[in-house]
Amino acid sequence: MAVAAAAELDNGAVDPKAWKWRIRKRVWDLMEAEGIARNPRPVHHRIPNFDGAPAAADLLGGLDAFQKAQCVKVNPDSPQKHVRFLTLTGWKKLLTPQPRLRTGFFSVLDSRMLPPGRINEGCTSVGVAKYGKPIDLDEKIKVDLIVIGSVAVDPRTGARLGKGEGFAELEYGMLRYMGAIDDSTLVVTSVHDKQLVDDIPVDKLLIHDVPVDIICTPTQVIFTNTSIPKPQGIYWEKLSPEKLGQIRILRELKKRIEQETGQVLPCGPSEKLPPTAQRRRD
Repeated sequence: MAVAAAAELDNGAVDPKAWKWRIRKRVWDLMEAEGIARNPRPVHHRIPNFDGAPAAADLLGGLDAFQKAQCVKVNPDSPQKHVRFLTLTGWKKLLTPQPRLRTGFFSVLDSRMLPPGRINEGCTSVGVAKYGKPIDLDEKIKVDLIVIGSVAVDPRTGARLGKGEGFAELEYGMLRYMGAIDDSTLVVTSVHDKQLVDDIPVDKLLIHDVPVDIICTPTQVIFTNTSIPKPQGIYWEKLSPEKLGQIRILRELKKRIEQETGQVLPCGPSEKLPPTAQRRRD
């Protein structure tokens, strides 16, 4: 893991994303060193779980935007498990992507679809896949709020870094294509206070990077008033063949658009996909 991270940094002279990896590694290292990190460990190459994640989720659950939402899209990572619990127990629809979008697309779940006593199971990726309703690109659905995981986020600008695989951005772009969300759909993240940073350069963000409107930590709620434009869909010219090869639903969408328009969509440059997280063996 350390070797992989070092390789990313050593490649900084040619890798335009190297600055992102420096910030990610700094935050991951800090969380482990200061005892903030929680299982699954190590937190490197993950949306990191953290001490106080349920408290941050409770503050998120108290937001007016959450209270009014009927359908909430929540990432499947460990630190947002309690957000998924609050969504289900709040009689809302929970929209959750399949991990890395490799096995499917999104599933929709609400508490009425769960057997008695299965709420906690329904908050997990396995539970959502087991009890939820799979949807496809033709589903007519309105998402009222997006909860997104982060490695680092700048409270001054709303600029955010995920774990580097780009799935949150692709999920956002596909929801835009479906008409499920628009510019007014709020994006919220829950993180530890130590994940707040002040050195994400807005001018280096890419067109598909998703900014956040609200940050919830265990101690505070921050409204960023972000001025960073939200992505308008899938930016095919940024999508590498390697990433496209990973995700069946994206290949289906590309084929559909090309058939409808009679034009071949562009493809992005080839890339070396980032390493995935590993679980420590004790």
